[in-house]
Amino acid sequence: MLPIAIQLFSVRDELAADFKGTLKSIKEMGFDGVEFAGLHGHTAAEVKAMCEEIGLTPISAHVPYYDMVADPRGVLADYAEIGCRYVAIPYLTPECRPGTDGFAKVVENAAMLGAVARDLGMTLLYHNHDFEFEKVDGKYALEVLYDTVPADLLQTELDTCWVRVGGEEPAAYVRKFSGRAPVVHLKDYAGGKTDHMYELIGIETEKPAADEPAFEFRPVGSGVQNMPAIIAAAEDAGASWVVVEQDSPSMGLSPLECARKSIGYLRSL
Repeated sequence: MLPIAIQLFSVRDELAADFKGTLKSIKEMGFDGVEFAGLHGHTAAEVKAMCEEIGLTPISAHVPYYDMVADPRGVLADYAEIGCRYVAIPYLTPECRPGTDGFAKVVENAAMLGAVARDLGMTLLYHNHDFEFEKVDGKYALEVLYDTVPADLLQTELDTCWVRVGGEEPAAYVRKFSGRAPVVHLKDYAGGKTDHMYELIGIETEKPAADEPAFEFRPVGSGVQNMPAIIAAAEDAGASWVVVEQDSPSMGLSPLECARKSIGYLRSL
Protein backbone atom coordinates (compact mmCIF):
# COMPACT_ATOMS: atom_id res chain seq x y z
CA MET A 1 0.00 0.00 0.00
CA LEU A 2 1.23 3.46 -0.87
CA PRO A 3 1.78 5.91 1.99
CA ILE A 4 -1.43 7.77 2.85
CA ALA A 5 -1.78 11.49 3.54
CA ILE A 6 -4.78 13.69 4.21
CA GLN A 7 -5.58 17.01 2.57
CA LEU A 8 -6.00 19.20 5.64
CA PHE A 9 -8.82 21.19 4.04
CA SER A 10 -10.85 18.19 5.20
CA VAL A 11 -10.39 19.28 8.85
CA ARG A 12 -9.95 23.02 8.37
CA ASP A 13 -12.18 24.14 11.25
CA GLU A 14 -10.43 21.79 13.66
CA LEU A 15 -7.04 23.13 12.53
CA ALA A 16 -8.20 26.71 13.05
CA ALA A 17 -9.18 25.85 16.62
CA ASP A 18 -6.18 23.66 17.51
CA PHE A 19 -3.58 23.25 14.79
CA LYS A 20 -1.06 21.09 16.61
CA GLY A 21 -3.69 19.02 18.38
CA THR A 22 -5.40 18.25 15.10
CA LEU A 23 -2.12 17.17 13.52
CA LYS A 24 -1.57 14.84 16.47
CA SER A 25 -5.03 13.36 15.97
CA ILE A 26 -4.29 12.79 12.28
CA LYS A 27 -1.08 10.96 13.15
CA GLU A 28 -2.80 8.86 15.82
CA MET A 29 -5.41 7.75 13.26
CA GLY A 30 -2.66 6.26 11.13
CA PHE A 31 -2.00 8.84 8.42
CA ASP A 32 1.58 9.04 7.17
CA GLY A 33 1.57 12.59 5.85
CA VAL A 34 -0.32 15.81 5.31
CA GLU A 35 -1.10 18.14 2.45
CA PHE A 36 -1.67 21.70 3.60
CA ALA A 37 -4.41 24.16 2.68
CA GLY A 38 -3.17 27.21 4.57
CA LEU A 39 -1.04 27.45 7.69
CA HIS A 40 -3.67 29.07 9.94
CA GLY A 41 -1.40 31.85 11.15
CA HIS A 42 1.65 29.69 11.85
CA THR A 43 5.08 30.31 10.36
CA ALA A 44 6.75 27.81 8.07
CA ALA A 45 9.34 27.11 10.75
CA GLU A 46 6.63 26.41 13.33
CA VAL A 47 4.77 24.03 11.03
CA LYS A 48 7.97 22.20 10.08
CA ALA A 49 8.83 21.72 13.77
CA MET A 50 5.33 20.42 14.54
CA CYS A 51 5.46 17.88 11.71
CA GLU A 52 8.89 16.68 12.82
CA GLU A 53 7.79 16.35 16.44
CA ILE A 54 4.55 14.53 15.60
CA GLY A 55 6.04 12.35 12.87
CA LEU A 56 4.00 13.47 9.88
CA THR A 57 5.54 13.96 6.45
CA PRO A 58 4.64 17.34 4.92
CA ILE A 59 4.22 16.16 1.35
CA SER A 60 2.45 19.00 -0.39
CA ALA A 61 0.35 22.14 -0.17
CA HIS A 62 -2.62 23.59 -2.00
CA VAL A 63 -1.82 27.26 -2.49
CA PRO A 64 -4.28 29.75 -4.02
CA TYR A 65 -3.39 30.42 -7.65
CA TYR A 66 -3.48 34.21 -7.36
CA ASP A 67 -1.27 34.15 -4.25
CA MET A 68 1.38 32.19 -6.10
CA VAL A 69 1.24 34.42 -9.16
CA ALA A 70 1.48 37.60 -7.07
CA ASP A 71 4.69 36.51 -5.29
CA PRO A 72 5.91 33.20 -6.73
CA ARG A 73 9.20 32.83 -4.92
CA GLY A 74 8.07 34.35 -1.64
CA VAL A 75 4.96 32.21 -1.34
CA LEU A 76 6.49 28.95 -2.53
CA ALA A 77 9.60 29.38 -0.38
CA ASP A 78 7.49 28.90 2.77
CA TYR A 79 6.45 25.43 1.64
CA ALA A 80 9.97 24.56 0.62
CA GLU A 81 11.06 25.52 4.14
CA ILE A 82 8.42 23.24 5.65
CA GLY A 83 9.83 20.41 3.56
CA CYS A 84 7.03 19.93 1.05
CA ARG A 85 8.08 17.97 -2.01
CA TYR A 86 5.10 19.22 -4.01
CA VAL A 87 2.94 22.33 -4.27
CA ALA A 88 -0.35 22.41 -6.15
CA ILE A 89 -2.60 24.83 -7.99
CA PRO A 90 -5.80 23.77 -6.20
CA TYR A 91 -8.71 25.54 -7.90
CA LEU A 92 -9.52 28.06 -10.61
CA THR A 93 -12.08 30.79 -10.11
CA PRO A 94 -14.57 31.24 -12.99
CA GLU A 95 -12.62 33.91 -14.88
CA CYS A 96 -9.64 31.54 -15.19
CA ARG A 97 -11.41 28.39 -16.29
CA PRO A 98 -11.51 26.72 -19.69
CA GLY A 99 -13.78 28.62 -22.04
CA THR A 100 -12.54 32.00 -20.81
CA ASP A 101 -9.70 34.21 -21.98
CA GLY A 102 -8.07 33.66 -18.59
CA PHE A 103 -7.31 29.98 -19.15
CA ALA A 104 -4.47 30.69 -21.60
CA LYS A 105 -2.85 32.81 -18.90
CA VAL A 106 -3.22 29.95 -16.41
CA VAL A 107 -1.31 27.67 -18.78
CA GLU A 108 1.40 30.30 -19.17
CA ASN A 109 1.64 30.90 -15.42
CA ALA A 110 1.74 27.18 -14.66
CA ALA A 111 4.98 26.94 -16.62
CA MET A 112 6.37 29.95 -14.75
CA LEU A 113 5.34 28.62 -11.34
CA GLY A 114 6.68 25.20 -12.20
CA ALA A 115 10.08 26.69 -12.89
CA VAL A 116 10.08 28.57 -9.58
CA ALA A 117 9.00 25.45 -7.70
CA ARG A 118 11.75 23.44 -9.39
CA ASP A 119 14.34 26.03 -8.41
CA LEU A 120 13.19 25.63 -4.80
CA GLY A 121 13.46 21.85 -4.93
CA MET A 122 9.73 21.15 -5.33
CA THR A 123 7.42 19.97 -8.11
CA LEU A 124 4.30 21.87 -9.17
CA LEU A 125 1.07 19.87 -9.42
CA TYR A 126 -2.34 20.73 -10.80
CA HIS A 127 -5.40 19.58 -8.82
CA ASN A 128 -8.41 19.26 -11.10
CA HIS A 129 -12.14 19.62 -10.60
CA ASP A 130 -14.75 18.71 -13.21
CA PHE A 131 -14.70 21.94 -15.22
CA GLU A 132 -11.34 21.05 -16.79
CA PHE A 133 -13.17 18.28 -18.64
CA GLU A 134 -14.65 20.88 -20.98
CA LYS A 135 -13.22 20.30 -24.43
CA VAL A 136 -11.02 22.80 -26.24
CA ASP A 137 -10.59 21.99 -29.95
CA GLY A 138 -11.71 18.43 -29.29
CA LYS A 139 -9.43 17.82 -26.32
CA TYR A 140 -10.10 18.11 -22.58
CA ALA A 141 -8.78 21.42 -21.25
CA LEU A 142 -6.96 19.45 -18.54
CA GLU A 143 -5.05 17.59 -21.25
CA VAL A 144 -4.35 20.84 -23.10
CA LEU A 145 -2.69 22.06 -19.91
CA TYR A 146 -0.56 18.93 -19.54
CA ASP A 147 0.29 18.76 -23.23
CA THR A 148 1.40 22.39 -23.26
CA VAL A 149 3.40 22.58 -20.01
CA PRO A 150 6.24 20.02 -20.00
CA ALA A 151 6.31 17.30 -17.38
CA ASP A 152 9.48 18.64 -15.78
CA LEU A 153 7.51 21.77 -14.85
CA LEU A 154 4.07 20.32 -14.10
CA GLN A 155 2.84 16.98 -12.79
CA THR A 156 -0.71 15.78 -12.18
CA GLU A 157 -2.66 15.59 -8.95
CA LEU A 158 -5.72 13.80 -10.22
CA ASP A 159 -8.78 14.17 -8.00
CA THR A 160 -10.58 10.92 -8.65
CA CYS A 161 -14.00 12.21 -7.56
CA TRP A 162 -13.91 15.06 -10.05
CA VAL A 163 -12.47 12.78 -12.75
CA ARG A 164 -15.55 10.59 -12.45
CA VAL A 165 -17.93 13.55 -12.23
CA GLY A 166 -16.20 14.90 -15.34
CA GLY A 167 -17.11 11.75 -17.24
CA GLU A 168 -14.00 9.55 -17.10
CA GLU A 169 -13.35 6.27 -15.30
CA PRO A 170 -10.87 7.17 -12.53
CA ALA A 171 -8.57 4.13 -12.57
CA ALA A 172 -8.12 4.23 -16.34
CA TYR A 173 -7.57 7.99 -16.28
CA VAL A 174 -4.90 7.72 -13.59
CA ARG A 175 -3.09 5.11 -15.70
CA LYS A 176 -3.26 7.48 -18.67
CA PHE A 177 -0.80 9.69 -16.80
CA SER A 178 1.62 6.96 -15.76
CA GLY A 179 4.96 8.49 -14.88
CA ARG A 180 3.32 11.87 -14.32
CA ALA A 181 1.01 11.06 -11.39
CA PRO A 182 3.06 11.29 -8.18
CA VAL A 183 0.11 12.23 -5.96
CA VAL A 184 -3.43 10.90 -6.41
CA HIS A 185 -6.44 12.21 -4.50
CA LEU A 186 -8.76 9.56 -3.09
CA LYS A 187 -12.17 11.17 -2.83
CA ASP A 188 -15.45 9.33 -2.53
CA TYR A 189 -18.99 10.57 -3.00
CA ALA A 190 -22.62 9.61 -3.40
CA GLY A 191 -25.19 10.99 -5.80
CA GLY A 192 -24.78 12.54 -9.23
CA LYS A 193 -23.52 15.71 -10.82
CA THR A 194 -25.56 18.81 -10.02
CA ASP A 195 -25.23 22.56 -10.48
CA HIS A 196 -24.73 22.99 -6.74
CA MET A 197 -21.88 20.63 -5.86
CA TYR A 198 -19.49 23.48 -5.26
CA GLU A 199 -21.49 24.73 -2.29
CA LEU A 200 -19.94 21.77 -0.50
CA ILE A 201 -16.49 23.34 -0.91
CA GLY A 202 -17.69 26.79 0.15
CA ILE A 203 -18.62 28.21 -3.26
CA GLU A 204 -22.07 29.79 -3.16
CA THR A 205 -24.53 29.12 -5.97
CA GLU A 206 -28.20 29.74 -6.54
CA LYS A 207 -30.64 27.73 -4.43
CA PRO A 208 -31.08 24.21 -5.89
CA ALA A 209 -34.39 23.01 -7.22
CA ALA A 210 -36.41 20.83 -4.87
CA ASP A 211 -36.15 17.83 -7.20
CA GLU A 212 -32.41 18.11 -7.85
CA PRO A 213 -30.58 14.86 -7.02
CA ALA A 214 -28.44 14.95 -3.91
CA PHE A 215 -24.65 14.96 -4.04
CA GLU A 216 -22.41 14.55 -1.02
CA PHE A 217 -18.80 13.75 -0.33
CA ARG A 218 -18.28 10.55 1.64
CA PRO A 219 -15.47 8.94 3.64
CA VAL A 220 -13.27 6.83 1.39
CA GLY A 221 -14.89 3.45 0.88
CA SER A 222 -18.39 4.70 1.68
CA GLY A 223 -19.42 5.99 -1.74
CA VAL A 224 -19.59 5.02 -5.39
CA GLN A 225 -15.86 4.83 -6.13
CA ASN A 226 -14.00 1.55 -6.74
CA MET A 227 -11.15 2.43 -4.40
CA PRO A 228 -9.16 -0.83 -4.73
CA ALA A 229 -9.07 -0.31 -8.50
CA ILE A 230 -8.04 3.35 -8.12
CA ILE A 231 -5.27 2.49 -5.66
CA ALA A 232 -3.99 -0.27 -7.96
CA ALA A 233 -3.96 2.24 -10.81
CA ALA A 234 -2.04 4.77 -8.70
CA GLU A 235 0.56 2.13 -7.93
CA ASP A 236 0.80 1.15 -11.59
CA ALA A 237 1.16 4.81 -12.58
CA GLY A 238 4.13 5.24 -10.28
CA ALA A 239 2.47 7.37 -7.61
CA SER A 240 4.43 8.14 -4.45
CA TRP A 241 1.41 9.10 -2.32
CA VAL A 242 -2.35 8.83 -2.15
CA VAL A 243 -4.22 11.61 -0.36
CA VAL A 244 -7.59 11.39 1.35
CA GLU A 245 -9.76 14.45 0.80
CA GLN A 246 -13.33 15.04 1.93
CA ASP A 247 -14.40 18.62 1.35
CA SER A 248 -17.35 18.45 3.74
CA PRO A 249 -18.47 15.83 6.27
CA SER A 250 -21.45 13.53 5.79
CA MET A 251 -23.20 10.47 7.18
CA GLY A 252 -23.75 12.26 10.50
CA LEU A 253 -20.01 12.24 11.22
CA SER A 254 -17.67 15.07 12.16
CA PRO A 255 -14.74 15.90 9.87
CA LEU A 256 -12.33 14.04 12.15
CA GLU A 257 -14.68 11.06 12.34
CA CYS A 258 -14.86 11.02 8.54
CA ALA A 259 -11.07 11.06 8.37
CA ARG A 260 -10.88 8.18 10.85
CA LYS A 261 -13.41 6.18 8.82
CA SER A 262 -11.41 6.77 5.62
CA ILE A 263 -8.08 5.70 7.03
CA GLY A 264 -9.69 2.71 8.75
CA TYR A 265 -11.09 1.54 5.44
CA LEU A 266 -7.80 2.04 3.61
CA ARG A 267 -5.78 0.20 6.27
CA SER A 268 -8.23 -2.71 6.00
CA LEU A 269 -7.46 -3.30 2.33
